[in-house]
Amino acid sequence: MPTTATNPSTKPALRTGKIYHMGLSPPLGADPQEVRALLSPLRNDFTIALYAADNAFAVGAIIRVAHSFLAREIVIIGDAPYYEKASMGMEKYESVVRVADDDAFLSHVGARPLWAVEKDHATTSIHAVTTFPRDVVLLFGSERFGIPEPLVRRAQAVIGIPIYGVNHSLPLAVAAGIVMNEWARRRYADGVTVP
Repeated sequence: MPTTATNPSTKPALRTGKIYHMGLSPPLGADPQEVRALLSPLRNDFTIALYAADNAFAVGAIIRVAHSFLAREIVIIGDAPYYEKASMGMEKYESVVRVADDDAFLSHVGARPLWAVEKDHATTSIHAVTTFPRDVVLLFGSERFGIPEPLVRRAQAVIGIPIYGVNHSLPLAVAAGIVMNEWARRRYADGVTVP
């Protein structure tokens, strides 16, 4: 029995009776290219970019989370490896693009809006963002060094995730998951896509 049905503190007005399962049932036996083709029209219009992500496990975890939100692509700047096991096999369904350096990254981004997620240079909180621009590229830095100044200056927005306590930062995979969830919160309302 669901806990919401027996929990007297649950406000009935908040329950809609809908269950939100947005994921697809995996087509067992399909090869990765078939699955990618099935997912292609469902992809969302945002990109995740990771600068010098030297935590191979975090990169794998971000690929897994990006798959759950059906990001357009995951761009890895630099040649650091990632731990495929951390992506739980999702890397085979994703478009993981590697670029060599900042210039190659900016060339790949082109005219798309670039938003940096960088606590130390943030000009606004993720909570103050009302909408994300179409085709936005969300750039995350290394857990140790963040995002280099030239890329921060190139970004149209620099957003931060408020944190409390003595720890100076969030784990990279957690920060990426929070931002992707915030993107989705502004894109879906009561189970429908917001244009």
